[in-house]
Amino acid sequence: MAVTVRIPTPLRRITNNQDKVNVDGASLRAIIEALNTSHPGIKDRLCDESGELRHFVNVYLNGEDVRYLQGLATATKTGDEISIVPAVAGG
Repeated sequence: MAVTVRIPTPLRRITNNQDKVNVDGASLRAIIEALNTSHPGIKDRLCDESGELRHFVNVYLNGEDVRYLQGLATATKTGDEISIVPAVAGG
């Protein structure tokens, strides 16, 4: 069940400068766990101490914000694309 995860520039040092990573998992939570197995430390950048997505990290599944779907419980399937987008502060 390969899902493509688009990695933002600030996290690419964790993924050996890869901008896309293919991982298997049936939910967003499983995808993040699989990412963390192959790229240790990435989960800490995406999730807080309680295991939920950090407020400043936006995650999209096929263009849909997962916060408006089922969050980390959002189901994934082969061919899906997940985009990780860190929030940008303005001034």
